[in-house]
Amino acid sequence: MEYRYFQAELGRERTAVRDLAQAAYAQAGCVAVFAPLLGFASNQALVLGAAGFALPALDGAEAHDLSPTLRPAEGARPPAGGVYVHNWFTIDGGAVDEFVDLSGQAWPDFEARFETTIFGLFLAAENAIDRAQGARRLLLMTRYRDLGEWQTSRDPTTDAMQIFLRRRDLTRVSLARACLLVPPPESAG
Repeated sequence: MEYRYFQAELGRERTAVRDLAQAAYAQAGCVAVFAPLLGFASNQALVLGAAGFALPALDGAEAHDLSPTLRPAEGARPPAGGVYVHNWFTIDGGAVDEFVDLSGQAWPDFEARFETTIFGLFLAAENAIDRAQGARRLLLMTRYRDLGEWQTSRDPTTDAMQIFLRRRDLTRVSLARACLLVPPPESAG
């Protein structure tokens, strides 16, 4: 399954994210809606949908076409609760396979040691800037119990972190930001 990821700017109304979530989950193909926590503007929301997902409220939103790598499994949805970290990686263009392989090697130890779940690692469609810079972009979505668990998981002595350090050598830029999953209404999803 291919995906589309939106970063949308909303109005300043207190209910803007909730209203967007209700509209998005009512549409076929909506996988998840996320509300900002840290690193996103307070008037932003993030929506993950199946390829072709569209919602009028997202007109003008920044959109990225994504292909899953090792995860998520077909039809998977992010589990409720906790904090989600959306980490955009810009890596050397020829290093995608190695980056994905190293990620898959590290995840079992990482998930066993910490209260965390890797929801997905997605490869973004290559754009003109990527081609000009010889780069590729990936989006990693990870659920943590809370921000304290995220901090604890930075432990450099773990086997996972040693593998992540090798993955870091392939990385030009990493931008991690935290958000909360807005659960679908009981009748949706």
